[in-house]
Amino acid sequence: MNKQIQDAYIVAAVRTPVARRNGAFRHVRPDDMLAKVLREVVARVPGLDPAEIGDVITGCAMPEAEQGMNVSRIGLLLAGLPDTVPGITINRFCASGLQAVADAANRIRLGEADVMIAAGTESMSAMPQIMGNKVSLNPEIFSKAENIGIAYGMGLTAEKVAEQWKVSREDQDAFAVESHRRACAAISAGQFAGEISPYAVQSYLPGEGGSVRIAERVLENDEGPRPDAAMERLAKLKPVFAARGSVTAGNSSQMSDGAGAVLLMSEAALKRFNATPIARFRSYAVAGVPPQVMGIGPVEAIPRALKMADVAQDSVGWIELNEAFAAQALAVTRQLGLDPEKVNPLGGAIALGHPLGATGAIRTATLMAAMQRDPKLRFGLISMCIGTGMGAAGIFERM
Repeated sequence: MNKQIQDAYIVAAVRTPVARRNGAFRHVRPDDMLAKVLREVVARVPGLDPAEIGDVITGCAMPEAEQGMNVSRIGLLLAGLPDTVPGITINRFCASGLQAVADAANRIRLGEADVMIAAGTESMSAMPQIMGNKVSLNPEIFSKAENIGIAYGMGLTAEKVAEQWKVSREDQDAFAVESHRRACAAISAGQFAGEISPYAVQSYLPGEGGSVRIAERVLENDEGPRPDAAMERLAKLKPVFAARGSVTAGNSSQMSDGAGAVLLMSEAALKRFNATPIARFRSYAVAGVPPQVMGIGPVEAIPRALKMADVAQDSVGWIELNEAFAAQALAVTRQLGLDPEKVNPLGGAIALGHPLGATGAIRTATLMAAMQRDPKLRFGLISMCIGTGMGAAGIFERM
């Protein structure tokens, strides 16, 4: 039987603070972070019966070890959701969290569910470096020139983008300084307060007479933003991916830990649970680009998403463009003619961090909070580049 496509609405979105790799969350498990945001996002809709949740879709870029074994299902059970609620973990690298939002929305749009949760969790502290516990690349990657870009590290792809799109070291550093400035200003103004659920971190310390005492610290803000970020400081950093390159630790995204969750409903569910929508999901698009310049991916994905949503680029008032590297964020902004004032108004991943598969869900929470603050903000965009050469973009409309 054919069903009419229906709208999917976001009614709540929440995230943890984002911690630096080996920072405040270094001993916090990713499934515990996930459980935290799942409990919180459900609590933000008091009339919701959790048994009505059709599925929990969780993005994770490195779904192994502590965040393996279908972390989505484990996280929802740890959160105390009913046993009847299923869960699935998905992986589209850095777009995993946004892919989860799109997949959840599409389940509703197709009439397969009335209530869905999309989420993302990632502990880069738990993963050895960035490539996980066991790297085993296909030998064919190295035997054919056209495949070698698959093996490039992310930093090397950023160098390729900087070279091809002529993004200078000075421009990259200036972009990074501005990201920190905006993020610090946003924290000072309390602009992240509505989207962040503070996280209590416990530490076990030696006490008197061989006893163990528990110390608790509550993390309320992102750890990454640096009020002392300045051109002079960044200029002293050496390139880390190419001897004569321009990409440094200072103009790259921070490796981080964090989680986010987004609750979506159909119109029927809104009425049934007396929920107020924040935004309507309009479109989502993914596109491929050469792996060696993966950072340019949003240039292909954003126009597709705008066309699918029938929304003009100039109508978008808020753009969350993941700053994997300043080089790629600047190249994308320039290629598409994006308004720099609309791109990451509260700072981006260079300052706020990039917990890989969680970032899409986290930045969705940021966009939803912005839409709740500003009634004049109608359309918002979330986009990012993706490892192995892809870009993703999602369009949302304020209700």
